Amino acid sequence: MRHQVLAWLADNVPASRLQHILGVEQMAIELAGRYNLDVEKAAAAGLMHDLAKYFKPAQLLQMAKVEGLEIDPVDEANPHLLHADASAIVAREEFGVKDEEVLQAIANHTLGRPGMSPLSCIVFLADSLELGRGKTPELEALRQTAQQKLYQAVWLTCDYSFKYLLNTHLLIHPRMILTRNWAIQMASLKQQADKQTINCKG
Repeated sequence: MRHQVLAWLADNVPASRLQHILGVEQMAIELAGRYNLDVEKAAAAGLMHDLAKYFKPAQLLQMAKVEGLEIDPVDEANPHLLHADASAIVAREEFGVKDEEVLQAIANHTLGRPGMSPLSCIVFLADSLELGRGKTPELEALRQTAQQKLYQAVWLTCDYSFKYLLNTHLLIHPRMILTRNWAIQMASLKQQADKQTINCKG
């Protein structure tokens, strides 16, 4: 299937975007190994996360309506945000992907979602943190956190995106705020569980 997806991408995205996609695939594989997740699922979701990246706004809105997706006013103002959900639809319809966890990881890669699976978390992180995004100190610090603390990395990556959106006066999607708040709570619960484990061993 990877060969088919790459051939499709070659016809539908520019070479620069393909490099980003391959970077996301690679980082998703690495993080899946780090967190003992299914590497093949991570690779598939990483490779297909941007299938609809260059679809026209009207097409994205139409796909979302036909699929019965909830369309937020921010989506209507910026239909490009729907490319994640649309990419999952393309993965299902064009490449026959039926694994719901993979489809959700594709759909959640831009905004995240409260309660999303660890697989969705690593694809969400890989989209923002793959090496092609740059090597600033802030990105390098986020990459280090992503290797050690999954939920903390999700919340900090949301904060990183918010800084860009605030500085450029762009709309913030409410789902990403919910994702950030959920990730903070999950990170706190994980920290408490780790402390209890240490105390039990002591």
